[in-house]
Amino acid sequence: MPDKPSTIRRLKSIAWMLAAATGLFGTASGQTPNPPRLQNDGEFHFVRMEYENAYGGGRGGRGFRGFGRGSWLTDWPQAETHLIPGLSRLTRLDVGAEGVMINLADPELMDYPWLYAVEVGRWQLSDLEAARLREYLLRGGFLMVDDFWGTEQWEIFVASMNRVFPDRPIVELAEDHELLHVLYDLNERIQIPGVGYIRSGVTWEYDGYVPHWRAILDDEGRVMVVINYNMDMGDAWEHADNPYYPEEMTTLAYRFAVNYVIYSMTH
Repeated sequence: MPDKPSTIRRLKSIAWMLAAATGLFGTASGQTPNPPRLQNDGEFHFVRMEYENAYGGGRGGRGFRGFGRGSWLTDWPQAETHLIPGLSRLTRLDVGAEGVMINLADPELMDYPWLYAVEVGRWQLSDLEAARLREYLLRGGFLMVDDFWGTEQWEIFVASMNRVFPDRPIVELAEDHELLHVLYDLNERIQIPGVGYIRSGVTWEYDGYVPHWRAILDDEGRVMVVINYNMDMGDAWEHADNPYYPEEMTTLAYRFAVNYVIYSMTH
């Protein structure tokens, strides 16, 4: 981000990550307590974005504070519980021990280069949220969206993203894009399924048969938003210690996460 403290934090993180490891990840067990809004330990924090549901659940973005559980809380806290130690093992990044939850209106949003939004086929951004997200991304922020499937959810996602960037297209990421090779060479375009795969053996949901890695770019070609459509990386992180969830899919989901995080901290 453009302010001096955030720039210093990012430069320090880059130095840590230059010696990134390449071994297989380990897993953690148990659940974290409800994370506070801000954690001061670590140079990088996994930040989960709160949002309002497009239908059902009302203002679901306040679930753990008593206003009902929203779609944005899907896979929490287990996804963070597993992924955060994985990021520490797979990189030299100094990772905050717990995740952060943040609303787009929060002034602390600009302190974080990384933002994760899940089930965005159910979100509905307000005018304020769309404006804040646009400002965040244009100032150097990075958003990863995940776990939404099929035509209807795509249309809901795009309706809000068009309010954020009405003049920027959504593009398919080419196989040679830097984001897919910044550490791991991610040449496999395997559909990463939700946990329902364990029971059904089916990797897709609704009519989301084909996985897509898409993006929104800034004027310099930097990825501001990486779009994981027709896949569920959050479930792959969450079920890292589930012997019935395919290990190769969890491993791949971790490698995508590592690449995204490194890219977000260095671009």
